[in-house]
Amino acid sequence: MLVEFASELWIWDARRDESWTFVSLPVDASEEIRARSGGLRRGFGSLRVRATVGRSSWTTSVFPDGGRNTYVLPVKRAIRSAESLTAGDVIAVTVELLDV
Repeated sequence: MLVEFASELWIWDARRDESWTFVSLPVDASEEIRARSGGLRRGFGSLRVRATVGRSSWTTSVFPDGGRNTYVLPVKRAIRSAESLTAGDVIAVTVELLDV
């Protein structure tokens, strides 16, 4: 499954001092991911993905966010630096589920 979307980078409130930065997948795509994954999950309910932002691609996981009713994708510092991104930027993202 491949999901392409645009989303705003946001900092996780619980770890503001460490600048954990995420984008939220669209609600409809998150619902489809839940349906397709059929309970297949790893730690914290995560699913393995390959993500692409700009010219940068990496393997990571998406995590369910009950408060937003979506999955969220962490965007690590190396990717943010390589693509000149900061919290508040709206970015184009491609996510490919690897386990589904």
